[in-house]
Amino acid sequence: MKNDDVQILLTNDDGILSPGLWAAAEALSSLGYVHVVAPREQSSGAGRSLPLASDGAIQPRQLTVHGQPWTVYAVGGSPAQTVLHGVLEITPRTPDLVVSGINYGENVGPGVTISGTVGAALEAASLGVPALAISLETSHEQHFSYSREVDFSVAAHFTTLFGRALLKGSLPDDVGVIKVDIPSDATPETPWKITRQERQRYYDPVPPKPRPWGEPGQVGYRRREGVTFTPGSDVYALLVERVVSVTPLSIDLTARVDFDTLRRWLDGVPPTT
Repeated sequence: MKNDDVQILLTNDDGILSPGLWAAAEALSSLGYVHVVAPREQSSGAGRSLPLASDGAIQPRQLTVHGQPWTVYAVGGSPAQTVLHGVLEITPRTPDLVVSGINYGENVGPGVTISGTVGAALEAASLGVPALAISLETSHEQHFSYSREVDFSVAAHFTTLFGRALLKGSLPDDVGVIKVDIPSDATPETPWKITRQERQRYYDPVPPKPRPWGEPGQVGYRRREGVTFTPGSDVYALLVERVVSVTPLSIDLTARVDFDTLRRWLDGVPPTT
């Protein structure tokens, strides 16, 4: 397949002006034609939501990146909705690959269902398109920023590495998304390893400051402390081993339980010993 024939849809949840998005666009342009379709506004934490309040307006914009003109599309909607608009209205055909990222901040543990980065990739997977969700570990203060202090060059390297791998052929059965989380101190030589999603919480919720309940208040979050995370998990690889975590995700959320055992449990039959 010729390079120009490769169609890549790139989105993220940080918005159309995110430097992480543009680092990924430059990196992926070596692999094929990149269609940048991203939310008009910051949309972190949107998961795979499809809000009815989204207007779905598509605004073409002309941007210059390192002297090169790009036509990009800002969409009034969630990250998952931008994937739908991109596939159904913008790309000339179903893309060969959807990439979501590069995100400000890691997406690990059970928080992946909250992540707009992962949500967009899951939406692509539900359409049968191979998807890559890529995130870079950053400080909490940078999660909702467009901080220029964040260097995305290493994350861009791994975006190209795994993007090229996904373009080579179909993903294995039951794998819809490859989720990649990169340590903040990684280099292009940092090893990567296949991991599982950690089941323990990575972030703890923080209640709003005391106020009358009728006034606005937002639940915050902070990284958990004093927790021993599971070896082999995405969190352990990122925090303890300081390697690139590569987690295969499935759109099948069915619990891994023996159905006969579950049926007996629901019928009130005591377990056998």
